[in-house]
Amino acid sequence: MTLTRTMRVLGATALTGTLLLTAAPTASADQVRDAQWTAKYLEIEKSWTVSKGDGVIVAVIDSGVDATHADLTGQVLPGFDPGGKGRDQHPTDPHGTGMASTIAGHGHGNGAGVIGLAPGAKILPIYLNDADNGDALPQGIRWAVEHQAKVINVSAGSTAKAGRNAALTDAIAFAAKNDVLIVASAGNDGVSGVHNPGNEPGVVAVGAVDKNGTVWRKSNYGPEVLLSAPGVEMVSAGACEGSQYCLADGTSDAAASVSGAAALVRAKFPQLTAGQVANRLVKSAQAPSAAQGGKLPDAHYGYGILRPYAALTQDIPAGSPQGPLAGAAGGAASGAPSAAGTPAPGASLPQAPAPLPAKKSDSGFPALLALAGGALVLVLLIVVIVAVTKKSRRGRPQAPGLPPQAPGGYGGPAWSPQQPYANQAPPPGFPPQQPPQNPYQQPYQNPYNQGGGQ
Repeated sequence: MTLTRTMRVLGATALTGTLLLTAAPTASADQVRDAQWTAKYLEIEKSWTVSKGDGVIVAVIDSGVDATHADLTGQVLPGFDPGGKGRDQHPTDPHGTGMASTIAGHGHGNGAGVIGLAPGAKILPIYLNDADNGDALPQGIRWAVEHQAKVINVSAGSTAKAGRNAALTDAIAFAAKNDVLIVASAGNDGVSGVHNPGNEPGVVAVGAVDKNGTVWRKSNYGPEVLLSAPGVEMVSAGACEGSQYCLADGTSDAAASVSGAAALVRAKFPQLTAGQVANRLVKSAQAPSAAQGGKLPDAHYGYGILRPYAALTQDIPAGSPQGPLAGAAGGAASGAPSAAGTPAPGASLPQAPAPLPAKKSDSGFPALLALAGGALVLVLLIVVIVAVTKKSRRGRPQAPGLPPQAPGGYGGPAWSPQQPYANQAPPPGFPPQQPPQNPYQQPYQNPYNQGGGQ
């Protein structure tokens, strides 16, 4: 399980809007806020007029979170290190602290430091590995659920196929059963193939875009991607080469942004299920300007780019409890969108026609008499056919060299070879093999987006 982010130190000097990335001197806190382009792009402060995520616990399963950082003081709850070394609040690197600040950073002073989407939320830090640095993700997910997390952020991943880890599958199902939303990064290889756990059913996988809304060239893609969010030149808190702030690229940051937005929605609409929260995030997403006019979901963008304020304010029906999420136990969720045209969440499925009532006769005896008469005619007809057939066979000579005929043909009924899956419908849930879409060549709209994502 690797962390999905490329970090660099944030230097102190800004030149014509471009940061000079050097190890020294340390960046000033107000410069950090100026460099945080996502504050305007995601309309963070505007979203705060509706919700700050108060009362929502977001678990960050990562490298640990520095609770003493100026931009996170008071935000970090006592956490969990499966290895028993206290690494949940003593980070092994700045990655987890950066994710926490993107989710719930409150800055400090007068307009200084990093702000996250949900400064009213609390961070529950969970160290990713066990005592021997083995993957402890399943245990971490269960611990988060048992300690009242409503959103779990996993900005890490591996190349494992979905369903290969039974403990992880069970942990995700446990989270779904307890109404906890899991958000994960898609991966940073720039290839087709979303990293695990983002490729698991029931998990919101997130790809990365830059400040122009263009897909980051290293963002992994595939049908599991549900949303995209900023992930290029991301400013965050964390001890990065002597500085208290870092500049980074990666789908890690994109996932953290979606987790922060999910906390805002959960605080504003506490009656919604985890799937219905995902539904609001998806239906309010911005259809990319680089690709207007075609179909979504797209392998790179998912259903579009995150818009927290729209997710909080648009008139969006709650929809089905599972929303756009695939069932965490394996099967597709009720109402989940699919390339085959399955209705979007909240849409009503077509109802099978009711069976016609059995036709009743005016009297049971006439009906019985008619049935008996029909049966007698049928028996007589069969007797006649058998007699004619025997006479015909007795009068027809047997062809030389052929085996004697048995009832039903030569040696019994004839069978033709079967070709598995030839001219048959594929098994339920079997995905069509199609090349990934190129969002830079095929413009499209978001059919899943109410209001057109304007």
